[in-house]
Amino acid sequence: MPLILLIVGLSLLKYFEVRFVANLSWWWIVGLGGVAFIWFEFLERMLGFDKRKAFDDMDKAREERVKKMFRK
Repeated sequence: MPLILLIVGLSLLKYFEVRFVANLSWWWIVGLGGVAFIWFEFLERMLGFDKRKAFDDMDKAREERVKKMFRK
């Protein structure tokens, strides 16, 4: 997510020609977009980051069920 925010921020700064970003080539921003694409499509799956959030959500739901059962 920080990478996406960086790309959006740099794009806005480049579009409005703010300070040092005005001289920056658009290829740097497009390159960061390519890196973000590769990260979210391939590397995140290979490293298991996409499943980790699902497991955390399942664990949280299980803990809530257990607390609910023992509370009664």
